Amino acid sequence: MRGVPLSTGQAGGRAERRGRRTDGGCGAGSPAARYFPAGCGSLPGRPRLVPPRRGSGRAWESPLVVVAVEALGRREVVRGFLPLPGLGGEGVEVRVFWRGIILEYVEGGESKTRPIDLLDLKPDTDVTALVEEIQKGEPLITAACVEHVILLVRRLQQKLVEKENHKFSLFKVLRTHLLPLTNVAFNKSGSRFITGSYDRTCKLWDTASGEELHTLEGHKNVVYAIAFNNPYGDKIATGSFDKTCKLWSTETGKCYHTFRGHSAEIVCLSFNLQSTLVATGSLDTTAKLWDIEKGEEVATLRGHSAEIIALSFNTIGDKIITGSFDHTVAVWDVGTGSRLHTLIGHRGEISSAQFNWDCSLIVTGSMDKTCMLWNAVTGTHLATLAGHRDEIVDVCFDYTGQRIATASADGSARVYDAQTQKCIAKLEGHGSEISKVCFNPKGNFILTASSDKTARLWDAATGHCLQILEGHTDEVFSCAFNYEGDTIITGSKDNSCCIWH
Repeated sequence: MRGVPLSTGQAGGRAERRGRRTDGGCGAGSPAARYFPAGCGSLPGRPRLVPPRRGSGRAWESPLVVVAVEALGRREVVRGFLPLPGLGGEGVEVRVFWRGIILEYVEGGESKTRPIDLLDLKPDTDVTALVEEIQKGEPLITAACVEHVILLVRRLQQKLVEKENHKFSLFKVLRTHLLPLTNVAFNKSGSRFITGSYDRTCKLWDTASGEELHTLEGHKNVVYAIAFNNPYGDKIATGSFDKTCKLWSTETGKCYHTFRGHSAEIVCLSFNLQSTLVATGSLDTTAKLWDIEKGEEVATLRGHSAEIIALSFNTIGDKIITGSFDHTVAVWDVGTGSRLHTLIGHRGEISSAQFNWDCSLIVTGSMDKTCMLWNAVTGTHLATLAGHRDEIVDVCFDYTGQRIATASADGSARVYDAQTQKCIAKLEGHGSEISKVCFNPKGNFILTASSDKTARLWDAATGHCLQILEGHTDEVFSCAFNYEGDTIITGSKDNSCCIWH
């Protein structure tokens, strides 16, 4: 979740926003003031946030094999009595994602998952040979279900060659809150989304109708960081300037737990994909891990010397990264709370940090105008992706981890090849700062949000602008695709959310 920066005319511009905090607050002279002025009583300029995390679904405690394809959010289920040898008759669920397989099974009463990536799947790949090769090293894929897996991977392969000429149109404008928005986020399917606000509430919305489903009330200050526990979507976490995080039921709007322990504003949070933990990052320089079921603190991650403004779990859930205004990113062991690596190299405050899908790479963006690529296992610096003329505000991987997109205050976005580290496309056309960038699930489109009051849709391979989404009357600070890629939400400083179909 990205912070709330001051607009260029506030606090004397960027040159005066470089001093360190000494008062424990967010004074206008501190780097934190560019992101968090509201904690000191002022309103936001351009709020920013991180892409919804993605992952697998729950295991089925049943003697059935359930084979499900969820490419781009579509789900098809094939059931058969196919118990697995050695698992006491308990079955396995195979799900095909964009682009990978998640094997979900129950062993000894305990739900377990095992990911297999399909990042090299191409339109001309021999799917039968591919699945047979995977089967050799994966005993969970038995002879009884291999044909189902082949069928689903072929369906996934077909998605690679589908041509998309869809033009988005404005479906609905929602005047969501009385005070400015801070963040917006979809659940995995895109059927619901949430908005956070300076009015101290989070609201849950039905995407299809635009109807408000629940208002989550209880915080005593700005609701700044928000997230669904995707892929399940049955819980919502809200982080506030009141120094607490709350966990809510999506269905009823009931507050399950209030997590207390931070000594300053909470400005970022994230669920792990297993939906057992939620992590919070704070201006108090620490991050905390919380047990969702017990409502208890599991660990405090200490070591940064300045505010933590970004954090992200890897897909396995055994590591988490934290990005700080101390110019570093730390890699932590989730089980022990110990720091494994400190990624040192940036010369400015960290603005964004993210793992790729297979947990092998980390990308970081900084106010030093560069993006850096790191080996997630060793902590080794692999490359510096330069070219922007101003601060990098947001970075992200596509769903395969093969491409990286950056958004900058210079009004442009760029696409890099993660393997070659070369810039393959420049996205130029916005009139001012881009605060948010994200890929669609297929990875062929990029969406950007800008303070020029528009969002734009781009071809990820060529950098060509495909569509300008116009409808807001003030700065657009956030944007997101649903998992199927056919719905977009945008959030603006004009206090509205737009739904685009």
